[in-house]
Amino acid sequence: MIKIDFSRVIDRVGSNSVKWEKTKEMFGTNDVLPMWVADMDFLPPDAVTNAIKDRMEHGIYGYTFASPAANEAVQGWLARRHDWNIETSWMLYSPGVVPSISTAIGAFTKPGDKVMVQSPIYPPFMEMTEKNGCTLVNSPLLLKDGRYNIDFSDFEEKLKEGVKLFILCSPHNPGGRVWQRNELERMGELCRQYDCLIISDEIHSDLVFQPNRHIPIASAKEEFKDHVITFVAPSKTFNIAGLQASAVIIPNQQLYEKFQAQQAKQGLFGINAFGITALQAAYQFGDEWLDHLLSYLKNNLNTAIEYIHREIPGVHTEFPDASYLLWIDCRKLGLSDEELRSLLLQKGKLALEPGPKYGPGGEGFVRMNVACPESVLMDGLKRLKTALT
Repeated sequence: MIKIDFSRVIDRVGSNSVKWEKTKEMFGTNDVLPMWVADMDFLPPDAVTNAIKDRMEHGIYGYTFASPAANEAVQGWLARRHDWNIETSWMLYSPGVVPSISTAIGAFTKPGDKVMVQSPIYPPFMEMTEKNGCTLVNSPLLLKDGRYNIDFSDFEEKLKEGVKLFILCSPHNPGGRVWQRNELERMGELCRQYDCLIISDEIHSDLVFQPNRHIPIASAKEEFKDHVITFVAPSKTFNIAGLQASAVIIPNQQLYEKFQAQQAKQGLFGINAFGITALQAAYQFGDEWLDHLLSYLKNNLNTAIEYIHREIPGVHTEFPDASYLLWIDCRKLGLSDEELRSLLLQKGKLALEPGPKYGPGGEGFVRMNVACPESVLMDGLKRLKTALT
């Protein structure tokens, strides 16, 4: 049984931390507690740190490749954690999920083609679509009783308009939804019917709370695997985003070759030595650490939700199916988004992600990252109360 102290406060200033040292650039001030960008204030598993140390001590950092052991680590993780049996021949690597999304758009669309998302949604889905010259199509999610659902009537109508590519966020960011099998099957069947390729960002898939269960959409039905490209990474799970390592799963050989050719066109030929080392160690030895993390995150989420509902009238949030991100509904306060932002920064000294950043449906919301020691969380919650009451 490993011992992990997630309550330890670690000063990240001076480590070039985007979360802690970009607040002036992002929010106009350094005098705020940052609970915005989605990384954690926790050390990764010792197995990851030790693997990096061993690699460092070798002393030569020449060109590297993903070894069969790394491929088997990803394969084993997906089988153990998500009951998805893949072939290592389906795998490619990338510095991150966002670069992979851009690669997929470049590989499978041409400028002007329609790419569909479901707002409110992780902003790079929209940004990568537009930066690749494609037409953004939105099928907004429906919010009912604090829970997002898919508007399948609108989803199909948009597909009928000739959408070439659908970017799925599974689990959903920022809403925290874990899509159920029937929802995945219906999305997959509709996309097959209208000849629309699915690229599925499953970076939050390891951070799912029981009794919810993540189902990779490529595994929901046997016939889906030739119509889905899946992106996974250890970055959110193990707090190693700065090492820039992710995997791409493409069962269809023709799609695999097109994606690989686009990577070559972009000059992407693998990931760095420390990234592949960390990825392999995390997926080989990270199970027990992750189980402890999920327990700590669950307690933090419960603490935050109970505090918000008890102490901040008019503000509401729901326990997410997955992730350490709270999507907080402030609409009943009657504030504009600019007023909400100003109160949080100037009165509460708190930096949260503004809802409008996530597209239509994000108005009146803020996103709060609770993946931090409980003492930091309580500081953040008190600042939230100061700002909004």
